[in-house]
Amino acid sequence: MITDDKQINSCLEQICEQGCRSVNQVIQQLELGEVIEDFAHLSRVQQQRLLQELKSIMAVYAVTGSCEV
Repeated sequence: MITDDKQINSCLEQICEQGCRSVNQVIQQLELGEVIEDFAHLSRVQQQRLLQELKSIMAVYAVTGSCEV
């Protein structure tokens, strides 16, 4: 489990299953403050936490170069 928030964990799993490009797209949308229908049920704080977690996950791939975007 990545966080102690089950809703965020569920969203993380859903996003990450779609691959690197989708993850990066979601990161970009969240950074721009866009409403993403699949995650609209999350509070603003949860959405920011989701963004932080996604960035942390993708940072690992950036270091290893194992995720082509």
